[in-house]
Amino acid sequence: MQNNPINTYQQLIAITAEECGELTQVCMKHLRKFDATEQIDDKWREKLVEEAGDVRCMIELMVEHGLLTNEELGARVNVKREKLSKWSDLIEICN
Repeated sequence: MQNNPINTYQQLIAITAEECGELTQVCMKHLRKFDATEQIDDKWREKLVEEAGDVRCMIELMVEHGLLTNEELGARVNVKREKLSKWSDLIEICN
């Protein structure tokens, strides 16, 4: 049986999902290990930068390959920030 390589779309989706999973794993391990502290040690921060950068790279590749546009992403960021301003203290609305 011959292996057929997956196409570009499949690669973008699969690798993006894998990278998102790795970022999720790093975040959750940090929460479990450090018991909700706000302190970030250098080793964890380095891993967070690595995984977040990988996710960002994949999102940029999705834009380059036409799956998404920066305009669509920007609009969605605005929607999410608005939701967070209502349900989280991460975003403060300036009046």
